[in-house]
Amino acid sequence: MRARRSRGLGPNCGTASEHARSRTSEAQSAGRSAYTYPCWTSSSPEVAAATLGDAPCQGSQEARDLSRPGAPIRDSHGSASPRHVQTGSLSGTVVDTTDARIPGATIELTGPTRQTVQSGSEGEFSFRNLAPGTYEIAVSMSGFTQARRPGLVVTTGSVDVPPVILALASVADTIVVTASRAEVALVDAPATMSVVGETVLASTPAQNYGDLLRGVPGLNVIQLSARDINLTSRQATSTLSNSQLVLLDGRSLYLDFFGLVLWDFLPNNLADVKHIEVIRGPASAVWGANALTGVVNVITTTPRDSPGVDLSITGGFFNRNAGSTVGRGGGGVFNTTGTVSRALNDRFALRVSGGYFSSEALPRPVGQIPVIRDPQDPSATVGGATYPADATGQVGASFQNCGTSQPKFDVRLDQDLAENRGNLTYQAGFAGTEGIVYTGLGPFDIQPGSFMSYGKVNYRRGGLRLNGFGNFVDAKAPNLLLLDPATSRPLQLNFSTQTYDVEAGDVMTLESRHILNFGGNVRRNNFELTIAPNAKNRTELGAYIEDSILFNRVRFALGARVDKFGNLRDPVFSPRFSATPKPHEDHAIRVSINRAFRSPSVVNNHLDTSIVNPVDLRALAALNPALGPLVAQPFPLVVRSVGSELPVGGTAQTPLAQEKLTAYEVAYTATFQERTTAGVAFYLNDLDSNINFTQLSPRLDPYTDSTLPPGWRLPPGVLTLMAQRGIFLPRTAFTYLNLGPVRQQGLELSLDHRFGAGLSSFVNYSWQGDPEALDDPNPFPAAELALPPRHRFNAGVNVNANRYLGSVSVNYADRAFWSDVLTSPFHGFTDSYTLVNASFGYKWAQRRLTTVGQGHEPLEPGHPAARVRRHPQAERLVRSAVQVLSTSDQAPRPGRERAARAQGPSATEPSPCRAPIGSGGRQ
Repeated sequence: MRARRSRGLGPNCGTASEHARSRTSEAQSAGRSAYTYPCWTSSSPEVAAATLGDAPCQGSQEARDLSRPGAPIRDSHGSASPRHVQTGSLSGTVVDTTDARIPGATIELTGPTRQTVQSGSEGEFSFRNLAPGTYEIAVSMSGFTQARRPGLVVTTGSVDVPPVILALASVADTIVVTASRAEVALVDAPATMSVVGETVLASTPAQNYGDLLRGVPGLNVIQLSARDINLTSRQATSTLSNSQLVLLDGRSLYLDFFGLVLWDFLPNNLADVKHIEVIRGPASAVWGANALTGVVNVITTTPRDSPGVDLSITGGFFNRNAGSTVGRGGGGVFNTTGTVSRALNDRFALRVSGGYFSSEALPRPVGQIPVIRDPQDPSATVGGATYPADATGQVGASFQNCGTSQPKFDVRLDQDLAENRGNLTYQAGFAGTEGIVYTGLGPFDIQPGSFMSYGKVNYRRGGLRLNGFGNFVDAKAPNLLLLDPATSRPLQLNFSTQTYDVEAGDVMTLESRHILNFGGNVRRNNFELTIAPNAKNRTELGAYIEDSILFNRVRFALGARVDKFGNLRDPVFSPRFSATPKPHEDHAIRVSINRAFRSPSVVNNHLDTSIVNPVDLRALAALNPALGPLVAQPFPLVVRSVGSELPVGGTAQTPLAQEKLTAYEVAYTATFQERTTAGVAFYLNDLDSNINFTQLSPRLDPYTDSTLPPGWRLPPGVLTLMAQRGIFLPRTAFTYLNLGPVRQQGLELSLDHRFGAGLSSFVNYSWQGDPEALDDPNPFPAAELALPPRHRFNAGVNVNANRYLGSVSVNYADRAFWSDVLTSPFHGFTDSYTLVNASFGYKWAQRRLTTVGQGHEPLEPGHPAARVRRHPQAERLVRSAVQVLSTSDQAPRPGRERAARAQGPSATEPSPCRAPIGSGGRQ
């Protein structure tokens, strides 16, 4: 769950109208240039002129001058200490087209004095102690188009500005940055995108990023434990999902040693999040490796966006009367966050934030996985394994479940350089985590003290950007089911990685019809991994260029990226082409072809570990009764798992190639009467050379009478006799292989409607066909294919009014087949399920104190409500109730309010999971 001041997490309505044209401060927070495109960026020149009105060209010096905030952000009464003698004042109100007052709008004053304020509870604003001269104000707010008032002459008296009217934003006003690494209108983006806007974030009740993004069409989301979330766009999601790039203000969060994402390292204070942009489909043409199936970019606010103090405390309970926790009573969740933002002066602004999240474990499944015919191979069966008990006991048969604890701290300092020389952003932070992460080798327990820290510096001036960051991760995680034969203790995963990334880019216009966006980066990774002791550090180079070309009412985007990885012999080329005819300014058709890739990870290349795999040898007693006592118990066979750089049976393996995804897509977006947006997207994805952890034939590297298994107590000749009968005990059992091509196709439909700035609704539907293994000399094995939910449906309503906020939403997912954990006895279907989510909140004390109640009701046909699960190994989804209490001395944030009249232990052993605050013990 997530704490919030007057908003919560919730499903994305996928609408272009959720998010108004970004202000320059928003551009800076998203890691993008400030208004660098010409006036026709959003559409044709004629449309842009109608949209922008008297606003200056986005690439003009005037617009760049407006981009830099001036004096410290002031409160709603405009009080501040003047920098020099000032003798005039200016005041007014902000209203919508119904004449309702709008609080929380940002008013930027430019002229002899620069100031920025936000409108008060009745839409009022004022600037005091102004030097005489001519001024201009620019008024903006998420969900509305920008308005300007030029030519305001201030002398020694008070100037009353006529009411500034803001109109609701349409699809043409939504600006995104993730599609091209530079600002572009959502309707013109060369990729299918969704934006989780502030109206949704303000009111919906999701408790984590998985709950939030589950409502995005095309995204398959699973939560396996209190802290373990995985998502993938337009294909089946697996444990340790590593094909979806996740960014925080443009800084990648994936862990380079495998490519997975620990969502714990994202902010849990949603008061700091402005919006979230989601690319549904490949994006390597600008983002490089790991953007194989899509991108999620969480964009935070700048310190000047919301000055003041924000505190939130969240607590609640969930039903555990299911699965492994029947009769144990309710489980608890707790979250507290705080943010302090200040404009220190007209050059510097500071934000400091921190928080702590804790949750007890969800119920685990119990009993036996049903034995069924493999849906991809009817001649075989899967399932039959018994779930490990949720208790201490025999290794391999039981493990005690864990909750999670996550402390976080972050600081950001923005500096505006003198004389329009650009701006600098300095950031640093720390995020800790603990709890269970599920893998193909079973669950690992991330120990207390595991963390990610980072440092980041960005420079921007116009379209030019220079960025550098370092990510530092240190974690320890013993396996809860598998033993290391060398120590007879749990298999240990310790990883310490350092990632350094430097990027440069620029945007320029050529001959008034070309927008050229180009850049490149250098990335360095240093690794220390217990499961890959010979891992090699890696340097990665990449460069990209994209040309957006406008011909009348057709927009073309032609781009490509070249990456060179140290573990790949040849550079990787990732092209992208899209054509977007616009028969009407609010209607766009897009046809695109896109290529993406994922490089083999260091684990794919250098894995080197052994595990104990018990083998039943009782059948040998039929050959020789004297062997009966020696084979009465399963033999603890030691088997090895290796990466592609290690030999198998003394023979070198074929080097791994990169995974390749070629995507073909046709999409249509239309906005009607500026309030209703409809979207249709059909795609066909061809995935080739999929890197898969594969079980080898036991004949490739078997134990023999000259290479006996450790602990072998039978005569060596038994192995020879078994081999003569075609029975082999593998010495090397698993490796990573490139598998043959797989085709996936799907359809996404969405409809979104805005009743007003604080009231919106959405509905969307996704169809995903079963993946099809294509003909190939090395075909993708049917047993390795997972089947995503064929049908998904989401619908909801969100409201954020003057005193009230709330939402109601429904998520439905069809059944899915999973083949990504351990061996085939653990594979199987999960039933379809429906989630009903609701929240209701009330704002007290002039909207500076908010109380919110949330509820989640999981439903599954034929089962009690608290038994839904989304993966065979997943902890069960449960009914929950959460209470949020938050307070703030901030003026209402843009888009957050509606107008008043409109509405550690040992490194070799699992730790006893630490109980959350208020808990009586480990669950």
